[in-house]
Amino acid sequence: MTIITRFPPSPTGFMHIGTARTALFNWLYAKRNKGKMLFRIEDTDRARYTPEAVDAIINGLKWLELDWDGDIISQYERAPRHIEIAHELVKMGKAYYCYCTPEELDAMRIEAKAAGRPTMYDRRWRDRSPSEAPEGLKAVIRIKAPLTGESIVYDRVQGEVKIDAEQLDDFIILRSDGVPTYMLAVVVDDHDMGVTHVIRGDDHLNNTFRQNVIYESMGWTIPTYAHLPLILGPDGTKLSKRHGATSVEEYRDMGYLPEAMRNYLLRLGWGHGDDEIIDTEQAIEWFNLEGIGQSAARFDFEKLNFVNAHYIKLADNARLAGLTVAILKKSGIDATPRAISMMTERMDELKSRAKTLVQLAEDARIFLLGESYDFDEKSLKQLDEFGKKVLLVLHDNFKTMENFTAEEIEKLCKGTADYMADGKLGKIMMPLRAALTGRTTSPSLTHALETLGKDIVLSRIQFAFKQAM
Repeated sequence: MTIITRFPPSPTGFMHIGTARTALFNWLYAKRNKGKMLFRIEDTDRARYTPEAVDAIINGLKWLELDWDGDIISQYERAPRHIEIAHELVKMGKAYYCYCTPEELDAMRIEAKAAGRPTMYDRRWRDRSPSEAPEGLKAVIRIKAPLTGESIVYDRVQGEVKIDAEQLDDFIILRSDGVPTYMLAVVVDDHDMGVTHVIRGDDHLNNTFRQNVIYESMGWTIPTYAHLPLILGPDGTKLSKRHGATSVEEYRDMGYLPEAMRNYLLRLGWGHGDDEIIDTEQAIEWFNLEGIGQSAARFDFEKLNFVNAHYIKLADNARLAGLTVAILKKSGIDATPRAISMMTERMDELKSRAKTLVQLAEDARIFLLGESYDFDEKSLKQLDEFGKKVLLVLHDNFKTMENFTAEEIEKLCKGTADYMADGKLGKIMMPLRAALTGRTTSPSLTHALETLGKDIVLSRIQFAFKQAM
């Protein structure tokens, strides 16, 4: 049997981090078993559907480097097939036409609530003939749920889960306007696509009991289920905007590498001993459903940063240079080939300091700036009267240096600190750093100056001095 999983997001907004983890687990399980992961857009909710949301999901998967098999399937476009199955269920005696009016349904719920009974539909049309229907009233189609016994879901994560049949209602599978419901569409699509394993969030577990009614009514094979626990914020509540970024695109823009996100999302609810760093090849070899925990996972930015820093250190320098240039270009910095070459020369140091690409880009800024650049508030404070005196002294001394090396630059700066700042080197380096970067952070300044060269350093000090006037 070929293992077939599916990734079926609803295109109603950005790609949530929980959705990304679901995609990853489906992808890994398919890869581990040499199967397929199919991609279906559940776009039946046309009021909330947007093409932009579809693009965001596709872009999120591509950024995470998770591929899929075959074409992307639109659930909305498969409506004729869903409708066909709804009417086939009626012919089989497994579903029926219901002609209740909205007013009748409201009265039914009020009466049941007053009597302390469940407020489910009371099945009044289950065994009646459509010939008794009021004239001009369009029917919905309801499935015939079991009336007695237990309904059991055998879940590879949650174990055996049971409910009494009386908790299942005769739910609607085709609305009066002819639109199939989500419950029907999902089952028909999964069956037709040959899905063998449904790996999804445990918020769908209750839906599973209903969907199994349709599977059993049609005599179709029920897939293997694995319902994943929720992802919580650090405080133990449901992950939301107030905890920080929640969409895949936000994490990309915050400077996380896709391989780091895959590693971190893998460990967010799945484990292999005490291993924290698990690259993708190892993940494919090890991944199984038994390793998924039953408890909700907590998102931890410190762990994510640790994992991301690890992968930044491993990343190819030329690749990091390209990503850095792209980040700084958004802030108006267009790097020249010479500037990119200088940055790449110092990339080993830059990436050893960085937890995110944004942090790396901030440090790399010193190599990529042009003839003019902006200064943030903190850096301008360093260019006070004392700071300007420091810059004047350094400028004059740099100008006469024959060997513009890190070693000689450090000697000069220490000597300047001795007679201008009681030996406090920071009081000399901070104004210099601010002048050269427009910021108060940078990699090792003496080595950066050597890489930049005397001409660029002198030019930037002159530019900074003018900004401080």
